[in-house]
Amino acid sequence: MNKPLVHSLDARYYTDPVIFEAERTGVLSRTWQFACHQSQVENPGDYLAFEMAGESLFCVKGRDGVIRTFYNVCQHRAHELVTGSGNTRVVVCPYHAWTYELTGGLRSGPNLKKVEGFDRSKVCLTEVRTEVFLGFVFVNLDPEAKPMDDWFPGARAELQDWVPHYERLKPIEWVEIPENCNWKVSVENYSECYHCSLNHPTFATGVVKPETYDIQPQGYCLRHTTECQNLDSMTYAIDTSRAHAEEYSSWFLWPMFSFQVYPGNVLNTYHWRAVDADHVVVWRGWYSIDGTDDEVVRRLSVQDRQTTVAEDITLVESVQRGLKSRGYVPGPLVLDPKCGVNSEHSILHLQRWMREAVDG
Repeated sequence: MNKPLVHSLDARYYTDPVIFEAERTGVLSRTWQFACHQSQVENPGDYLAFEMAGESLFCVKGRDGVIRTFYNVCQHRAHELVTGSGNTRVVVCPYHAWTYELTGGLRSGPNLKKVEGFDRSKVCLTEVRTEVFLGFVFVNLDPEAKPMDDWFPGARAELQDWVPHYERLKPIEWVEIPENCNWKVSVENYSECYHCSLNHPTFATGVVKPETYDIQPQGYCLRHTTECQNLDSMTYAIDTSRAHAEEYSSWFLWPMFSFQVYPGNVLNTYHWRAVDADHVVVWRGWYSIDGTDDEVVRRLSVQDRQTTVAEDITLVESVQRGLKSRGYVPGPLVLDPKCGVNSEHSILHLQRWMREAVDG
């Protein structure tokens, strides 16, 4: 007896502002999200503000060497504390000059000694769960969240093997890519290659062997693997003495981050920021050892933007328009029992996580 077909999610999951709001206060607030690279808060007092799940947050490095994350709001009368990035000895609220230590505790404020019974030790910025994962700072608004290694088993050790110089890497370029689509449309597009041979000629004829490409779950990680070919055609030299130097792989960390490693142990990343039900911004991160300008990485960034990225923008924006059509009826996912490049089994897992995030 044939198994029942598995159909794609209803269009409302991608178009309904009510569902987006449920995600903002739900899954996007209870999962590990990228904040910054540790080199962006390298010295004591370095801070960087960012937005996530509708909240303003900031990371700051303490004099004890610990990177902490706080909600970007004064505990006095709710003024935002910092903007952008910089370095500071203490955090001073621009509204009434309440002053906080880099550990979040209240240090002082004008005329506070006159307030009878006031105990400044009971006032502290609200801290957010923070982990440094191979030099990348992630945060989770859920104070009870399990560690990243529980969410993404094996990913840290694998990446350490694939990027043995990760401790020396620093970002040299962030490519900002606004997309007129729901964040899940963009993430799904990244997480399957059923569309690749038709839409990504560089992929189909380049270094990876398309027939060996596969994506499998690893906890809440989707691991992309493939064999490679034509390495002699690479536009940069590869040191084959390093492990995995002649391979490509990717680790997508649900819901909005991915590590990619190109042949030659070249690391690049994606991270997504959901704006609303119809808009997402994707950043491509490119890195080099010690942050030195690297011609190879710069060329890869340009090539990527002109090929895969440009091709995918057209695809995901068309999908978002189609999801709003009254004529759309969700079709069955193509689930090949043998998996592989022409199967959507990775979408099966993604959509299960998406459905659970909204429906419980």
